[in-house]
Amino acid sequence: MTTTQVGSPSGAPAEPPRRGLGHVAPRHDVEGFVGSFMRELNYGQGVSLTRSSLNDRYLALARTVRHHLQSRWMAALAQQADDQAKTVCYLSAEFLLGRQLDNAILASDLDDVVEEGLGQLGLSLSTLRAQEIEPGLGNGGLGRLAACFIDSLATMSVPCVGYGIRYEYGIFRQSFEDGWQREDTDPWLALGNPWEFPHPEHAVTVNFGGTTEHYEDEDGATRTRWLPDWDVQGVPYNYMVPGFRNGRVNTLRLWSAKATRGFNLNSFNAGDYVDAVRAETFAEKISMVLYPEDSTPQGKELRLQQQYFFVACSVHNFINQVLPSDFDLHKLPDRVIFQLNDTHPVIAVPELMRVLVDEKGFDWDEAWTITQQCFAYTCHTLLPEALEEWSIELMGRLLPRHLEIIRRIDEEFRAEVAAAFPGDEAMPRRMAIVGDHTVRMAHLATVAGSKVNGVAELHSQLLRDKVLPDFSALWPEKFTNVTNGVTPRRFLRLANRNLSSLITEAIGPGWVTDLDRLRELEPFADDPAFRERFREVKRLNKATLARTLQSRNGIEMPTTGIVDIMVKRLHEYKRQTLKVLHIVSLYEGVVSGRLAVEDVTPRVFAFGAKAAPGYAMAKQIIGLINAVGATVNADPRLDGRLTVVFPPNYDVTLAEKLIPAADLSEQISLAGKEASGTGNMKLALNGALTIGTDDGANIEIRRLVGDENFFLFGLLEPQVEELLAKGYDPASYAAADPRLTSALDLIASGAFTGGDASVFSGLVDNLLHHDRFLALADFSAYMEAQDRVDAAYADPEGWTRSAVLNVARCGFFSSDRAMREYIDKIWHAQPVVTSL
Repeated sequence: MTTTQVGSPSGAPAEPPRRGLGHVAPRHDVEGFVGSFMRELNYGQGVSLTRSSLNDRYLALARTVRHHLQSRWMAALAQQADDQAKTVCYLSAEFLLGRQLDNAILASDLDDVVEEGLGQLGLSLSTLRAQEIEPGLGNGGLGRLAACFIDSLATMSVPCVGYGIRYEYGIFRQSFEDGWQREDTDPWLALGNPWEFPHPEHAVTVNFGGTTEHYEDEDGATRTRWLPDWDVQGVPYNYMVPGFRNGRVNTLRLWSAKATRGFNLNSFNAGDYVDAVRAETFAEKISMVLYPEDSTPQGKELRLQQQYFFVACSVHNFINQVLPSDFDLHKLPDRVIFQLNDTHPVIAVPELMRVLVDEKGFDWDEAWTITQQCFAYTCHTLLPEALEEWSIELMGRLLPRHLEIIRRIDEEFRAEVAAAFPGDEAMPRRMAIVGDHTVRMAHLATVAGSKVNGVAELHSQLLRDKVLPDFSALWPEKFTNVTNGVTPRRFLRLANRNLSSLITEAIGPGWVTDLDRLRELEPFADDPAFRERFREVKRLNKATLARTLQSRNGIEMPTTGIVDIMVKRLHEYKRQTLKVLHIVSLYEGVVSGRLAVEDVTPRVFAFGAKAAPGYAMAKQIIGLINAVGATVNADPRLDGRLTVVFPPNYDVTLAEKLIPAADLSEQISLAGKEASGTGNMKLALNGALTIGTDDGANIEIRRLVGDENFFLFGLLEPQVEELLAKGYDPASYAAADPRLTSALDLIASGAFTGGDASVFSGLVDNLLHHDRFLALADFSAYMEAQDRVDAAYADPEGWTRSAVLNVARCGFFSSDRAMREYIDKIWHAQPVVTSL
């Protein structure tokens, strides 16, 4: 195996050939498909149709479909190389792709061919589709956003390589044991993955630890050499990212860690079997799990290892393997923009500097000028704890050369700040990249990035004004906003086939790549016949969800009443506690006699969320949701009017069933805490009305759909700041609202835990005495907004009109639009049209 070295000036590979030979596309008809499928089954899997397993058939189908993309992929790469096109390199710790088969069939325009061809063989596409295991490559909104973005760039024919990690076990597979979250490994690769192409011959060696030394080069200049202690191999696995029926296929390149030296035969022969595989175990842990628990020093070190591992592989890959061998790196900004998807990949900044200065012989100033043009930074958070900082001790021990580079960047930056703000001695200290004990990665990204963007209007404003105000004062032109978006191909065309067909019948098919055309649906909101068909679509989607939950989890879900959905990462600022308090208040009202059961609007409360393994309070909230659900669902006094469902292991595949069935979208984070949200966009596009605070992209959704089609409640961001500044007393809010007092008392009494009052005492105490995200302060306003929801739902025609208008007015939230804004404001990359 030929490898190339990161951390050493030697070992750059010869440039690979740019064009393949004889790109022959497979036949795009039923007969051609059947022949290709049978060849894959017979010669790829080595079985006959009659003796094949379900997995054999799925793998044969997947490989048959991918053949229709591969010739396009090769042609696109060749065209891109010939045109010397600028490439967007999207650096992200996660890519939450979802299942690939349906997306590949859609992109290849093979829907009818595959259905008919499989039918001729007596096979069912839906059965084979269900065999696919979703890739465990992401967790939540950050990873799904990355997947949407690379989908859009391919659809827009813009050259892009997504770079990340091929996690062997993903984040974790969630299950519930007596209602409490349990984490297990997610062996998503166990049955084979037909969508990846391994290339061990292009493995990269990544170094860690050791020391540095200074020496004079042949010109007498002082240079630095890194002398690492240990290394690992990064093996690339390529995935195709197809555009929608445009002939373009981009690449997602994920890295898997392997031992450089691997298996120790001498130890094995001596009987020390543990030592024989020690190097493999040590290396492979880097790409084993997404976001390893970092409450321990070992976990923190592993996270930094992961981050450096994948960006070192990626930077090296692009410079030494993607670019021509004779490329003038002074022109690097003309060929690449590295987009930093949050702070996880920011260590790529000193890595590029190290490559340019230590390996390519650039002087410092010219390398820094190039580097600052090659990076852009997207900040996805307003929470201080989420803006990564690494201890100087850890950075120096693991990446000593990078710490030296960061210190020099910091020294020169502090001098620049001091010159720009003379007399303000505190400013350089506040803005410093290197603090007393930590390296501030958000500061490094902001200093190095050509642009810094937030992901919704409010978030970008708060990023400038509250999170990085000194930087925006120094470089106001560096800050911009790009509101997030979602791909309509997966989250409308694929996930909601019933609604997609209705939309296409009404306005034609062009909306799939031009989501602004959904505006043409507005007149249909006043058409009674269209509204009835829209309601029928929702009924069908609810029935599909009910069947899915029954077969997936054994959950019984009613299909009448409001389907009220809250699906997102479990975090206190998302305020799943506020949703639970609403449910408990309704339940308490019925059992106490305060509410007549016939006055309660039937609802299904559907949750989907994972809690980080070390986040104790988040796990308590999951336990409470499930405990409340078990009690509510079993109580005959409710006459089945309230149902709580919480299917474990929420993922993209389940989202594609939950989102189309939703009537109500819960977007109830504390104002000023949610960066954007994308679940809110997906739900609105699928005809759910939003109940939400003025936070993140909710603000833009409400402005577009209209106040009358949105249930707004809660404190505004300035009011939140004012309340916190004067001193927030959550217990006083509980005392002022008898419904809230009763709900908290019911939880504290042990009513949902068989009389054991101790189980959720910590959670109740936290709400009454801390309530960091003001759930109790917003409770009364939230309950009033829920009353408005009930009143609106009682008018089916009015509710449906609002739902249709939500769909019609949310075309803005396409990831295609977001990509156009990134291109215009930040990347300045151009499409490359592929001719087949």
